[in-house]
Amino acid sequence: MSLNYILRAKKFKAKKSLGQNFLIDEKIIDFISSNAKKDDEILEIGPGLGFVTEQLIENSSKVVALEIDRDAINILNKNLGDKENFHLIEQDILKTNINDLPFTKDKIKVIANIPYYITSPILVHLLGEIDELSHKNRSRISEIILMVQLEVANRIVANENSQNKEYGQLSILSQMYCDVEIIKKVPKNCFSPAPKVDSALVKFTINEKPKVEITRLLKRTVKAIFMARRKNVKNSLLNAGFIEVEKALENTGIDKMTRGEKLSLEKIQQLSVALEEFN
Repeated sequence: MSLNYILRAKKFKAKKSLGQNFLIDEKIIDFISSNAKKDDEILEIGPGLGFVTEQLIENSSKVVALEIDRDAINILNKNLGDKENFHLIEQDILKTNINDLPFTKDKIKVIANIPYYITSPILVHLLGEIDELSHKNRSRISEIILMVQLEVANRIVANENSQNKEYGQLSILSQMYCDVEIIKKVPKNCFSPAPKVDSALVKFTINEKPKVEITRLLKRTVKAIFMARRKNVKNSLLNAGFIEVEKALENTGIDKMTRGEKLSLEKIQQLSVALEEFN
């Protein structure tokens, strides 16, 4: 642990309402910043006290940081305000169109240590819904490095072969347009104040095309299958208002007693196509 980071974090009163936990582990900070290259333009979401930001500024051509905490903004301006390649904006990422930010490159990288309670809304805002073939923010992003709870990280990277009940709508949303991987586990003592759970860094590499063809009923099918996890796929679809479910399952070779978490993204897409014939 860096004493410098610890002391700087202790001087600042973290706000529980904003979900603030400041990363103070020098090795993890170095690891995150190493993902920025000299010609990269970086969007940093929630720079906080600027520990990661300081290195991102050194490693990349431009850093645009979005922060909503006025006290943190004052510290960032004091410590980093004179850096020519640093742009600090007081703005909520959920209200931000990346195209409105002062980037010059077609593609940017996103690095974010966000309040954990808004992980899903931020991912939807950056990546779009699973059936959004074109999305204004996703089209500008090449890569996202995101700090999340370890439990959530496991859900993001899960698939139909995962042992625990981690595979679900968040997995599908994350993987529809991205290759995802956990690149570093981060113990809770790497933060100040320390959260109650361990965290992980997840890397999203954005693809130009979705993993499967977007169909009219794909989003509705995904939602139906994972909304009632204890039910088999037949009952989940019937409860969601689909008709002729047994015929659709038969046409795709899916056992009606199968649970949704055992269906791959490709199989769910095939099922959505079969359901279109009757719904």
